Amino acid sequence: MEGGNSPSLQLQQLPLATAAVSVQPHTDSFSYKENLIGALLAIFGHLVSSIALNLQKYSHIRLAGSKDPRAYFRTKTWWSGLLLLLLGELGVFSSYAFAPLSLIVPLSAVSIVASAIIGIIFIKEKWKPKEFLRRYVLSLVGCGLAVVGTYLLVTFGPNSHEKMTAENITRHLVSWPFLLYMLVEIIAFCLLLYFYKERNANYIVIILLLVALLGSMTVVTVKAVAGMVLVSIQGTLQLDSPIFYIMLVCMAATAIYQATFLAQASQLYDSAQISSIGYILSTTAAISAGATFYLDFMGEDVLHICMFALGCLIAFLGVFLITRNRKKPVPFEPYISMDAMPGMQNMHDKGVAVQPDLKASFSYGALENNDSMPEIYSPATLPIVQEQHGPRGVSAPPYRVLEHSKKE
Repeated sequence: MEGGNSPSLQLQQLPLATAAVSVQPHTDSFSYKENLIGALLAIFGHLVSSIALNLQKYSHIRLAGSKDPRAYFRTKTWWSGLLLLLLGELGVFSSYAFAPLSLIVPLSAVSIVASAIIGIIFIKEKWKPKEFLRRYVLSLVGCGLAVVGTYLLVTFGPNSHEKMTAENITRHLVSWPFLLYMLVEIIAFCLLLYFYKERNANYIVIILLLVALLGSMTVVTVKAVAGMVLVSIQGTLQLDSPIFYIMLVCMAATAIYQATFLAQASQLYDSAQISSIGYILSTTAAISAGATFYLDFMGEDVLHICMFALGCLIAFLGVFLITRNRKKPVPFEPYISMDAMPGMQNMHDKGVAVQPDLKASFSYGALENNDSMPEIYSPATLPIVQEQHGPRGVSAPPYRVLEHSKKE
């Protein structure tokens, strides 16, 4: 009986085994296809956004260098840049619905590479080939490393894919790994905010760590919102769930506060430092958030994880080299330096600055609130030559100095 039933059992198990074998490659192929779509959308979005920002910058520079009285928002160039910027942000937003979070976030290096290439192509200075290689060798090497890192990220990125339904997002939101991660992040954010606000620790690392922690929550909510929109378009409505609007409000709030801290950092530090350090910190925080919330690396082998980490490190190094070679802008001084003028007496002897502070009005060489200053620093009047009206033989003084009282 066992020998007779064995062929039938084998025939019954053969379709199931064949189906199981055929499903796994189809799943891997589908996952890789989704990763490729998401990566291409992210690369396209960052590339278009970089072109848009440079186009708007060109519009401002062109108006500043001409006698055109129009405002920047009345030019076609600026509006073209704005439309391209919206298109690029839409592409980046859509990419989160297809690929894992840990794969999309590091691809923002594309915008830095594109900005470096645009800056080299549209540079206005004349240079020789030797000067070009000596001056831009770091940028060229950085661009190459960023491209290699991007290739490794796309090739060895995580393949975790699940539908962003309200049930799945709620389950991830109350999972203990994410709750523990949120607790650590809230404590770290409060400590950094205390040192920044109360201790006046205006270090670039502290400000950009605040931006990175907020940005990690921003990308988590962006993926949730984009994924639920995609599932709704595919036929299963998710927009009527409360979790969708909770994620939408969190996305807007964290993005606004993130932009606020970035604006404060841009007032204190160079944009090149902000780009490199901010990219490294924000990418690290976002990958950590994606790994704990969406479990991006669940089921991945050690080789893929190590190659993905290597791609991130290479991209970090490339961005650092690109931004390191940028010119530091010369700070604008809204006054004439008295020490730089030949033959002018030094008036900083007693530690009282003659020139106005940067927060004062942009008036050249004028003191703010002269009444509160000592008389030795009050502005002197020009001498006025007097005519001789006295008796003959008595010489009148050639000039006299007018002294103005405070009543006048």
